[in-house]
Amino acid sequence: MSLGVTEITLILIVILLLFGGKRIPELARALGKASYEFKKAKNDFTKDKILPTVALTALVFGLQMINFAIPQTGSSGHIVGGMLLAAILGPYVGFLAICTILLVQALFFADGGLLALGCNIFNMGFLACFVAYPLIYKPLAQNKKVVFGSILASVATLQLGAFAVVIQAALSGSITNVLSFAGFMQSIHLAIGIVEGIVCAIFVLAAQKTQLSKTFSYIMGTFLILLAGIISNYASAKPDGLEWSLLNMSNSFVEQTQGQIYTISETLQAKSSFLINMPNSLANLIGLCMIIMISAILSNAISKKITPSDLN
Repeated sequence: MSLGVTEITLILIVILLLFGGKRIPELARALGKASYEFKKAKNDFTKDKILPTVALTALVFGLQMINFAIPQTGSSGHIVGGMLLAAILGPYVGFLAICTILLVQALFFADGGLLALGCNIFNMGFLACFVAYPLIYKPLAQNKKVVFGSILASVATLQLGAFAVVIQAALSGSITNVLSFAGFMQSIHLAIGIVEGIVCAIFVLAAQKTQLSKTFSYIMGTFLILLAGIISNYASAKPDGLEWSLLNMSNSFVEQTQGQIYTISETLQAKSSFLINMPNSLANLIGLCMIIMISAILSNAISKKITPSDLN
């Protein structure tokens, strides 16, 4: 299935509504200087930032495991965390953190799956860290509008990510009624985005208040324990935003022919996703330990030692 004039027009309208015509060149420039900014971020990432980075990555992993009900919809949502990580850690370290989370989920939990890992990284990581962050959050935060920036950027991230899924489904030929699917996806992820924005603002303010000190890491650790021990028991079992949208589109599916890549991916997935056969509490604990270990290794790899000149 190819995208028609209607679908292409809709894509352009969404981009213009979210960013405006004048901001499209800004997006291109932001992407163009990615290499330079990454090197700068690596130089700025010192050893003292490892603990809060690991703590925040683990926290977002925990938040993603807990769904909250969306009233009057029969659906639920969960925190994605891409904007939260970018706002506190910066876009490059934040992107690395969300990639770590998505990789562990895909490999060991079969959540999203290996075949969709690239799309998930783009939808939940790239769009947050390299589109919504530089174009929406950063300018507002610099004008001391952190709360508004967190909410607006989170909503934009979820809307962009939801629409990216629509485009990907259309390109794959999996959905026949693209406009209806877009309507379901955008509406349900608007509600999820608002909740995500509020949560993002709360943690950004906490990070600013504590200046990413050990106190911040202890706060994140305490909240993570509450998530795992108490809040997780009240998580919603209702379908998430994507599942809810697909359920409403059950008559518009197109069965796809599975090729060799799919077969290879499913074979690898069956061997790697051993955590899905364990009790949820144990699997989540092991997954959390994996996140902490991988995040600590990556953080140490990209960090530099603090020299006396850095303190002057």
